[in-house]
Amino acid sequence: MKIFSAIQLREWDAYTIANEPIESIDLMERAATACFKWITGHFTSPETYIIFCGSGNNGGDGLAIARMLLQAGETVVVYIMDGEKRSDDFSKNLERLKAQAPQLMLLDFDALPTILPKAIIIDALFGTGLSRPFNGDATDLINHINNTSNTIISIDMPSGLYADSSSIGNCIITAKYTLSFQLNKLAFLLAENSQFTGIVQILDIGLHQNFYKKAPTLFNGIEHTDVKLIYKPRNQFSHKYNFGHALLHAGSKNMMGASILCAKACLRAGAGLVTVFTEEGTQPVIQVALPEAISSTETDFEKLSLKKSVIGIGPGLALTDDNKLLLKKIVEEYSGQLVIDASALQMLATDVEILSLRKLNAAILTPHTGEFEKLFGKTSDDFDKLHLALQKASTLNCYIILKGHHTLIACPEGSAFFNTTGNAGMATAGSGDVLTGILTGLLAQGYSQKEAALLGVFLHGKAGDIAATKWGQEAMIAGDIIESLGEAYKGL
Repeated sequence: MKIFSAIQLREWDAYTIANEPIESIDLMERAATACFKWITGHFTSPETYIIFCGSGNNGGDGLAIARMLLQAGETVVVYIMDGEKRSDDFSKNLERLKAQAPQLMLLDFDALPTILPKAIIIDALFGTGLSRPFNGDATDLINHINNTSNTIISIDMPSGLYADSSSIGNCIITAKYTLSFQLNKLAFLLAENSQFTGIVQILDIGLHQNFYKKAPTLFNGIEHTDVKLIYKPRNQFSHKYNFGHALLHAGSKNMMGASILCAKACLRAGAGLVTVFTEEGTQPVIQVALPEAISSTETDFEKLSLKKSVIGIGPGLALTDDNKLLLKKIVEEYSGQLVIDASALQMLATDVEILSLRKLNAAILTPHTGEFEKLFGKTSDDFDKLHLALQKASTLNCYIILKGHHTLIACPEGSAFFNTTGNAGMATAGSGDVLTGILTGLLAQGYSQKEAALLGVFLHGKAGDIAATKWGQEAMIAGDIIESLGEAYKGL
């Protein structure tokens, strides 16, 4: 699923108007109807709807919604924050509303309106077109709205939020729900904006699909339909060697749990065989906890890596000079697939440029935010972090999977993907070790790096969603994600 910029969204509207064809006022009516149906389907006879409208097209949406609510017998109060210029469709909707809206009024900034405690507030002040800070009157109004305890619904975007760049420092509506149109916006997928957007609902308003098919974009969301095309069902006459032999360099005397979680996830993801290389004295832990895996303390790397199709390194690994040297050797000399996580990322941070020395099979890195900053430096906001990840993936020829609610995959050719599965219950110890195991298991089976990354993060999140329905988010542990992986696969 593509993610368009604010400019592309305006172009998509214009394309639809020209090629459907449809009048712009009728396309606005379509958007307002979708919002009206969602609102009336979720709220039963509230005391009042209070709608705040700007004078652009976002305000036009608000006026059309107000008219529909009034026609449905609801009590509606509309306040208009008039600007220097009114859009044509705003003006048309204003005329349509005037005949049936006795409580339509311009805002008086010397005496901001009283908001009834049980009223539903609809924010239609500024939409995706906003690209610069607004004046003091708008700031006063937004602060006034935010200081209530009322339910706030924002139309298209919470007013004050930019679609494509950081809004840090802006005065922004804090919505409980955001009703947006057709596609996710980049701003909705970044953590710095989550406090403003609330629950985002994407409403289909029937924009012309030819534009969607043709328009290029760097950013995409990973959807079920995307990964279903990647997934490779098994041949009935296959044997274990058809699905690869994964080598995991993971675990240490006090961190064997990480290696168990990683290895178990690797097997559950479908690897034919898994060998866990770990410290002397820890083998019994592997053999008892996971009899399906092979354990090894072989220190001859050439011998150990022979006939292994992929190496996953890092979960629970001790931060030692020997391990640092081995990581360097693997990065520079091992020609198979490679996943680097956890402790291995910390060791890599001292010389991250060695990634560019790999001639074959670009490595997959799986940092969380703290590890990302150790590798590549701090950034001022999530948009800068996104662009830094894309830059580093390109210059170092690697895949960067930046873990979070909407996990980002930055690819070396310049594209970026946001995952759409997963939940806050996955914010638990060992969840990242499980992801590393899944990725390593997929690579072992012959998926490409990009395929493994897209399918892996989707399955990881989907298994987390399944686990959350069974145990609840607060009670989830990393092992629950592994136990739910089979159901996630069956969904494909």
